[in-house]
Amino acid sequence: MPWKNQSGGPWGSGPKGPWGSGPQPVGPRPPDLEELLRRGQDRLQQLLPGGYFSGVGIALIALIIVAIWLFSGIFRVQSEELGIVLRFGKYVRDAQPGLNYHLPYPIETVLLPKALRVNTISIGMTLIDDPARRGRSIRDVPEESLMLTGDENIVDVDFTVLWRIKPNGAADFLFNIQNPEGTVKAVAESAMREVIGRSNIQPILTGARTTTEQAVQQLMQRTLDSYGSGIQITQVQMQKVDPPAQVIDSFRDVQAARADLERLQNEAQTYANRVVPDARGRAAKILQDAEGYKQQAIAEAKGQSARFLKVYEEYAKAKDVTRERIYLETMERILGGSEKLVFDGAAGHGIVPYLPLNELTPRRQPPATTGSAQQSSGVTK
Repeated sequence: MPWKNQSGGPWGSGPKGPWGSGPQPVGPRPPDLEELLRRGQDRLQQLLPGGYFSGVGIALIALIIVAIWLFSGIFRVQSEELGIVLRFGKYVRDAQPGLNYHLPYPIETVLLPKALRVNTISIGMTLIDDPARRGRSIRDVPEESLMLTGDENIVDVDFTVLWRIKPNGAADFLFNIQNPEGTVKAVAESAMREVIGRSNIQPILTGARTTTEQAVQQLMQRTLDSYGSGIQITQVQMQKVDPPAQVIDSFRDVQAARADLERLQNEAQTYANRVVPDARGRAAKILQDAEGYKQQAIAEAKGQSARFLKVYEEYAKAKDVTRERIYLETMERILGGSEKLVFDGAAGHGIVPYLPLNELTPRRQPPATTGSAQQSSGVTK
């Protein structure tokens, strides 16, 4: 059956089509655009007495347009943003976070850079999406991370730079540099290469990370300030500092040997700290004992000399009496502890020339019988 025999076009008229039925409506029908426009025109005519082209209608329309134009100057600055107001393309002022107003376009425009947000740039590594792990993985970038040290070694350095816009540097940030992130990344890589090129590899791998980070941060800040970039470097963090992969095992062996050396040095220092004070203490004790003996000897010598002087003074006053007293005291001290036999010369004619005096002398008794011994020992006249 030809299409022309079907009334109403190729789909037929009414509910029928080439397969016997037309498309069935599903859901509510969309509103008619022409009908909406017509209703809007009718309402506008009701609001504007006298029609569109009357004087009051034109003034009212112009007033509405001006009001909309004036209200278009209201804008909002978010908490991490800073508004930069431009008048005919020239910077005029800053707008703080919150609701603000500028003269409508084209008189004034506003730019909203993320001035209060801390941005992060990684050098020597990049984050890539990893569908297998459902996250991101780190991929090394050797052309950025491999650097030459001052002692002609190669070190692999991955680091991160944290930066933000200076509090009063938003205008410089927007107008003095074209690609802020690219500029910061290039300056960071250049500064790190310069600092690494002035240092030896061993301090970089062990204990000089903090010093290196501070030196890179200061150098980056001076360079960016010379550009007038309005950027402030808040921190430089070295993520990984390793020798190249081809020689990393040898470097680890060297580090282990250095660690053993430091451990042995610390043990030796500990032993020295324990032994040296002990020896010093003994030496100080010997010196103090010698000083004490010295003072004692001097004091005894002074005492004896003073006693001698006192005795001499008494001797000078009465020489005979003092001489006799000294003689008696000396003989008492000498003979006081010895056995004595006293013979009277007048009655001693019967004494033979040889007399065993040691046999005549009674033997000394123990201290307990001292009294009886004294009684048995007599004086022969």
